[in-house]
Amino acid sequence: MKRDFTRREFIKISGIGLGGLAASGSLLRFASDVLGYGNAYPHKVLRTPTYCEMCTFKCAGWAYRLDGKPWKIIGNENDQHCYGRLCTKGSAGFGAYDDPDRLKTPLIRMQERGKQVFKEVSWDEAFNYIASKLKRIAKEYGPECVALFTHGTGGSFFKTFLQGYGSDNIAAPSYANCRGPREEAYLLTFGDAISTPERTDMSNSKCIVLIGSHIGENTHSSQVYEFGQAIHRGATIITVDPRFSVAASKSKYWLPIKPGTDMALLLAWINVVIEEELYDKEYVKKYTIGFDELRKSVKDDTPEWAYPITTIKPEIIRETAREMARYLPATLIHPGRHVVWYGDDTQRVRAGAILNALLGSWGRRGGFFMPVEPDVPEYPHPQFPKPKRSWRDAFPGKFELANLALSSGICEATIPSARSDCNFKGWIVYGTNLLHALPDRKKTIEAIHNLDLLVVVDILPSEISGWADVVLPECTYLERYDDLRTEWGRESQIALRMPAFQPKYNTKPAWWMAKQLADKMGLGQYFSWKNIEEYLDYRLKKAGTSLREMQEIGVKVLKRETPLYFAKGEEVKFATPSGKIELYSKTLKDYGFDPVPRYVHHEEPPKGYYRLLYGRSPSHSFGRTTNNPLLTQMDPENEIWINTDVSKEWGLKDGQYLRLENQDQVVSNRVKVKVTERIRADCIYMVHGFGHDQKRLKRSYMKGASDTGLITRTKIDPIMGGVGMRANFVTFNV
Repeated sequence: MKRDFTRREFIKISGIGLGGLAASGSLLRFASDVLGYGNAYPHKVLRTPTYCEMCTFKCAGWAYRLDGKPWKIIGNENDQHCYGRLCTKGSAGFGAYDDPDRLKTPLIRMQERGKQVFKEVSWDEAFNYIASKLKRIAKEYGPECVALFTHGTGGSFFKTFLQGYGSDNIAAPSYANCRGPREEAYLLTFGDAISTPERTDMSNSKCIVLIGSHIGENTHSSQVYEFGQAIHRGATIITVDPRFSVAASKSKYWLPIKPGTDMALLLAWINVVIEEELYDKEYVKKYTIGFDELRKSVKDDTPEWAYPITTIKPEIIRETAREMARYLPATLIHPGRHVVWYGDDTQRVRAGAILNALLGSWGRRGGFFMPVEPDVPEYPHPQFPKPKRSWRDAFPGKFELANLALSSGICEATIPSARSDCNFKGWIVYGTNLLHALPDRKKTIEAIHNLDLLVVVDILPSEISGWADVVLPECTYLERYDDLRTEWGRESQIALRMPAFQPKYNTKPAWWMAKQLADKMGLGQYFSWKNIEEYLDYRLKKAGTSLREMQEIGVKVLKRETPLYFAKGEEVKFATPSGKIELYSKTLKDYGFDPVPRYVHHEEPPKGYYRLLYGRSPSHSFGRTTNNPLLTQMDPENEIWINTDVSKEWGLKDGQYLRLENQDQVVSNRVKVKVTERIRADCIYMVHGFGHDQKRLKRSYMKGASDTGLITRTKIDPIMGGVGMRANFVTFNV
């Protein structure tokens, strides 16, 4: 609830939010000045609860206004996603609100797709256009020929809309293009997923192993905080990365592995742990099956075998394996996040999961805790109609172990082909710029040309909005209520987002759009609540709180009823077919895959080319924030990391601009060179999310290069359809 604060209350709040600074007294002096201490007319400060939308972690916080204007955003002290501390991006949320490039009113396309000639229309006109097209698609092809791509909180309302319409083709690009192999690998091994936020217990870990995971550059608040705690306590950090990352700089061991060979290292570690009997014998005996098959499978995968493959010396492989075993079960092989690399990603991540099982870290302190989530009932609605078809019909016999729809699969199934009679005719795209999120831009555009309807819901005029038939401008997360945050964690928590400001321009929240469109379509029964306040209050009261209470506290912490870790000797039934941790997977064998991970050699770059690696910036979340007025001041463009020896060979200088050209002769935008010894000589590295070619994004237009534009070759994971993107090689176009 918005309310006025007295000077005394404000000083108290500021002290909670900024901790150490307040203790020095400097903050108190600052607050006094701002509030006009001693004046007759003190300034007016208001705060509202929110949770962040600048990345997927959704950290809860407080948005402050000073005299009605944006002032600051700080973390909610009770939130387990951030522990009261927001990252750079979260603190820059007002930049999204104030961005003058925002979409301002609904638009309908007037000329052929891609020319970006639109007319401004009313909301009613936009909804009538969409409803008419959707009804025609349902009549001629069936409602299942419409798909939703979603990345963001408001997408849940469009999900309800689409299910009410009769389609269950709902894809999050983050599954096939990011973390899907991780979830399936852990489901196959432990019967449970990692999800977001990750269930890793780094704050209690004594040894953390990072394999291509850039904690510190990927600034998910609780992960960074817990990683920092582990470092402060003196935990051993082992980082496997071709690049000397921020995490590597904090590590006891940095293993600059040859790209594409991580599986060989993992198998060699498993070999050492088994052959030297370093594993947790009691845990393995009690909770796992398939140990003998695993031992037999990795018998020859010795450190000496792995050395010429990985370039990691055998003594280092043995030493690091022993270091992991020294601290079991408080050793964590971090499962990573963006794991779609080479097409065998489910198996590679599963090798890490198996190593965690051997070290006994699942369900143990310092490894993986057992998360809980709040029980918040849904608002009642009629049962959804049962779809007659799904995206799977376009891929008979393929990706049968995928538990979610594949965004790349829907894209491919939109392009007519002789072997498929299931083509998509309509897309609703919520909060994801598919032309930067999906590799092979040419194929995405080909798919778009075959659509009868493309609706884009976004805050900014992203590249995908330029191809839309209808553009619906969403207000920012600081201007709207949204659905409740109910993600799992150590504690059972609920977080509320409520508007700090009235929506700017003619923008609206997603819940309002979905409800209005449902009414146009005769689907109002799936949105029977009068307004969002009634919807939220109903759900919150069923969970033992209320909207009024949540407006005051922002985060509700519910009592945890179950232990955080397994008790010693506890009988545990895992949600796998065997009820055990499956070191050997009969499920994989039954589907024709290796039941135990095996090393597969991946293609190496030809002479004069380098493997293209990409990652994250602490200042940005993909391309979503690279136009933010605050964040672009710190990080306006990306650079390419080039090894010093390579730069000498090519005569490249630090700070010069060049273009990259990939194996398919695709040339990038100009990008700045960063010459460094912090990367191997067989690869180059760049931050993802830059290189926009949408002129309406004025601060990010043509700033840096797009890695996605250079990813024209992919390797598909046959187990679950993940899209491996590190199969691309680039050279320099000077």
